[in-house]
Amino acid sequence: MTVASSALDITLHESMAPLEKEWRALEADPINSLHQSYDWCLAWAKTHRNPLAIIRGKRGGKTAFILPLEIVRASMVRSAQFIAARYNNINSGLFSADFRAESNAAEATQISQAITGLLTGKADLVNLQNIPLEWRGEKSPFAALPAIENQNHAFQLPLTEDFQKTIGQLNAKRRRKKFRGQVRKIEATGGFEHFVARSPREKSTLLNLFFEQKAIRFKALGLPNTFQAPETQAFFHLLLEVDGSSLDTPLELHAVRLKGQYEGRIAAIAGLSRKGDHVICQFGSIDESLLPEASPGELLFWLMIERSCEEGAALFDFGLGDQEYKRRWCTVETVQHDILLPISAAGHVASFAQRGVVRTKAVIKGNPQLYSFIQRLRAHADDMPAQATGTDD
Repeated sequence: MTVASSALDITLHESMAPLEKEWRALEADPINSLHQSYDWCLAWAKTHRNPLAIIRGKRGGKTAFILPLEIVRASMVRSAQFIAARYNNINSGLFSADFRAESNAAEATQISQAITGLLTGKADLVNLQNIPLEWRGEKSPFAALPAIENQNHAFQLPLTEDFQKTIGQLNAKRRRKKFRGQVRKIEATGGFEHFVARSPREKSTLLNLFFEQKAIRFKALGLPNTFQAPETQAFFHLLLEVDGSSLDTPLELHAVRLKGQYEGRIAAIAGLSRKGDHVICQFGSIDESLLPEASPGELLFWLMIERSCEEGAALFDFGLGDQEYKRRWCTVETVQHDILLPISAAGHVASFAQRGVVRTKAVIKGNPQLYSFIQRLRAHADDMPAQATGTDD
């Protein structure tokens, strides 16, 4: 299906394979998010089987953009959203550098109208979440569209080749003192090593251990387990099978493994992605029974950030969600926005409700006691059989 929009030719595609070559060409642009990359989206599509609604725009015969969307049904409303939206830290879409430089407000409006036209009868609402309207010095082609600020912000730490200069942006003296104390406490029991899982077996074993550690942590805090679904776990396992370059990868597992008294035990795990000079922490977990006084999770962040500096990365991204440990590490806070495009009558109602939900969540998150109470309710719902989880927190 095609909608001609001024000089743009915009088409709808229901499979990924025919677009792979031009998709991979667009994803090579450093401004385009890793979460719209071909491998990331393919792993999700294989494990979730939602109908795909991929929007491609061409100008002058050249691919100008690809928006990888899937259609998800919830509460009788069909929403077209970014593939794997719930587990994405940032959604830029895939735009060519020329298109980003030349696009304007009128063209953004034309694109939004074309999308709703193409999806009429297939979806009720286009729900494009977690879009930074400005990212790494460039404006999104969608910046001129009406948007609502998402309740979750993302947090980043700029990196330099010199790790000491990097932590110099923070309270460096206090950080160094804390790091030395962590190392002393662990060395008193035999020491540790920071390692990256390399073999398929080691990757699979470590990821399954992460799921176990995270489940224990969520239960202890009375929070819903967002990694519980088998298809979600299968998605992350598939990402580990992707052959990345020496640095770029959709998912790499780091861990702190103890020696001596706790020989072979894993105290902390983190999953990192990298695209170009942008490193993203996708998830993390700790074994709270192992040396909690040494804060192995914080230690692992120090080690991963130090390694990222050595490997030439320019940005370490802690992802979505406002947690105290992120504020201790980060100097940059990125505001993200949601763009809602109703298609049907049900979509108009859902759009109105979604705006209210986002505003309500922002209020709840500003009240720690209320937020804790709501999380306990969600945790109880998550334990019930056949209970679907939401798309965000």
